[in-house]
Amino acid sequence: DVISAKSAYALKSSESQLRGTVKKAIRAIREKLIYEIAFIESALDDPEHISLDGYPERLAVVVAEQKKQVEKLLASADEGKMIQEGIKTVILGKPNAGKSSLLNLLAGEEKAIVTDIAGTTRDVLEENLVLKGISLRILDTADTVEKIGVDRALEHAKDADLILYVVDASVPLDENDAKIMEILKGRKAIVLLNKSDLTAVIEKEEMEQKTGAPVISISAREETGMEELEEQMKKMFFQGEISFNDEVYITNARHKQALLEAKKSLELTAGSIEMGMPEDFFSIDLMNAYEELGSIIGEAVGEDLVNEIFSKFCTGK
Repeated sequence: DVISAKSAYALKSSESQLRGTVKKAIRAIREKLIYEIAFIESALDDPEHISLDGYPERLAVVVAEQKKQVEKLLASADEGKMIQEGIKTVILGKPNAGKSSLLNLLAGEEKAIVTDIAGTTRDVLEENLVLKGISLRILDTADTVEKIGVDRALEHAKDADLILYVVDASVPLDENDAKIMEILKGRKAIVLLNKSDLTAVIEKEEMEQKTGAPVISISAREETGMEELEEQMKKMFFQGEISFNDEVYITNARHKQALLEAKKSLELTAGSIEMGMPEDFFSIDLMNAYEELGSIIGEAVGEDLVNEIFSKFCTGK
């Protein structure tokens, strides 16, 4: 991950994981689980000295707490993926709204053909770039109004993390804008009211009402509005900031899958408790969760259970 880090945030995230923030979070969960597994096994082996009376209710609380911790790590996986790979961003807008000019401004150099003739960008341009440390994978959709261009724009917009809708503030809205605004429904989108240096015929409040999305006035020509765009993206994807001192980000797909399996095992444990199943059922699913979490940090079960039983419950001493 460190080698492939695309931005300052991605590099810090990778370094954070290597320093052990992920490992620390997972070990904390595993410690709770192995204690409960050892307790169950000890109680089943020595029921005269270790009672299971009322234990299922107590275990249910522990399982719910640790499931919440796993879910917190899972929630970070989407952010972690965006930090590592970049926010997949699609630029939409009708011809000559300023999409290519925006792309060039974000990239800091001319990556797209820019002219005053509507419809000059004839294909989808993809650019990996960093905006104030935030990694973006930007797709500049075709300006062509032919079906293939529209379809391509829609296709890319379907699985985009973010849609940047560029509107020419100096030109009235039309049916093309209506189509694009329909795409924005239920999506993470930012409306960029471009050409703020010209006389506006579209108001910011009007676009906010029509789209339900945040609206930022920009001028790609005068290079204004980029700081506000950066802050808005942080709010949308990183709760307003990205901190690597206390936050833990999962950026590995295999790790995410292991977390999903661990969550599933904890849910099975909770289900067994609700159904009043025997305690050894709890132990099996808890151990599965323990093993899945261990696979993330490269720690096998080994003698963990035996050591926990001997250290905490004095069996055999």
